[in-house]
Amino acid sequence: MFNKFKLGDICEIVSGTTPNTSCSKYWNGDINWITPAELSDDTIIINESVRKITRQAVIDTGLKSFPPGTVILSSRAPIGKVAIAGREMYCNQGFKNLICSERINNIYLYWFLKRNTQYLNSLGRGATFKEISKSIVSDIQISLPLIEEQIKRAENLRKCWNVIILRKRELCKLDDLIKARFVEMFGDIKSNSKKWEQVYLKDISYLISGGTPSRAKPEYFEGEIPWISTVALGKTEIGFEDAIEYITKDAIENSATKLIPANSLLFGIRVGVGKVSKNVVPMCTNQDIVSITNIDDNFNLVFLKYLLDEYLDFFNGQKRGATIQGIKSETLKNILVPKVNLKLQNDFEQFVNQVDKSKYVAPYK
Repeated sequence: MFNKFKLGDICEIVSGTTPNTSCSKYWNGDINWITPAELSDDTIIINESVRKITRQAVIDTGLKSFPPGTVILSSRAPIGKVAIAGREMYCNQGFKNLICSERINNIYLYWFLKRNTQYLNSLGRGATFKEISKSIVSDIQISLPLIEEQIKRAENLRKCWNVIILRKRELCKLDDLIKARFVEMFGDIKSNSKKWEQVYLKDISYLISGGTPSRAKPEYFEGEIPWISTVALGKTEIGFEDAIEYITKDAIENSATKLIPANSLLFGIRVGVGKVSKNVVPMCTNQDIVSITNIDDNFNLVFLKYLLDEYLDFFNGQKRGATIQGIKSETLKNILVPKVNLKLQNDFEQFVNQVDKSKYVAPYK
C-alpha cells in the first residue's frame, strides 16, 4: 500500500488569465501563452504556443508564469488535456497547472492525470460548461510510491504510449486513404470541381441545437438518457457507453436540450469545431453541438460525415470568440452539398467499411 496525498499538498497550483484581446500592445510579443486548444492527445512536452503575449501584458494583467517541468492541466473546454511545459510559460484561464514538489515526479503525475480523464470530467461543475476549480484539483488524491518507483513506472508507461502512438499513425494513414478516395469519387467539394448540382444542408435535413440542464438541480443528472458534450465526438459512432452523463426526462422538459433520434449526425460548433459523429442510440447534447436529423433519403450518412470533414478548414476560418471560439449554426446550415447519385454514395460507404475492418486487425503479436 502506498500513501495517499492531496495534489494541493504536494504541488503548487497556478491558474492563468487572458489579457485584453482588444489591446494591441498586449499581443504578438515573444512570450509563450497557451490555451487548451493547443494540446492534443499525443502531447507530452510542449515548448511553444500559437499566440504570444508581450511583457506589458504580463505586467498589466498580473500573470504568473510556471516553470519548465510544470504539469499543465486543462480545467475547462475541455477538462483533462494534459502536457508538461518544456520551458517557462503563461496560460489562459482554461488551465490549473501543477508545479511539482520533490515528493512527486512530474512525468508520473502526467500519466496519472492522463489515465483519469473520465474521473476529472466527473468532478466538473458549472451551468453553461463544466469546469474543475483550483480547490477541486487541490483535493484530488494520488497514491505515491517512492520517487525511484515513480520514475520507473513513468518510464514503463512511456514505452507503452510509444506503441500506442505508432498504432495511431497507422490508423491516420487509413483515414487518409478514405479521404483520398472521397476526393477521387466526388472531387473537391468546396470548389465543386465535378460540377454537381448542389443544395444547402438545411434543405435536406433538420438541424437541432442542444442545451445544458441546470446544474443547480443535481437530480436532473440522475437519469438514463445519454447527454454528451463535444468531448464524446470524434468517434465514427456514439452509443450509451460514450455518454459523459445521463439525464432525466424532467431535465429535457426544463432546459434547451432535446432528444435527438438515433442515426443523426452530431456536429461540434464550439469547443471542438468540426468534430462529427453518428449517434446509434437516441441521446441529448449540450449547446456546443448541433444535431443534423431527418436527413433526406437521397443522402447517405457516411457520405455526409466525410463531406463535413472536407469543410473543416472552412469551419476553422469562420471561428469567432475571445475566450472560447466557435461557429454559428447558420454557417453549418448553409454549406453546399452535392446531389450525388445515391448508389455512388453507397459505394463509398462500402469502401469506408472495408477500410474500417482493417483498423481492427491487430498489428502486433
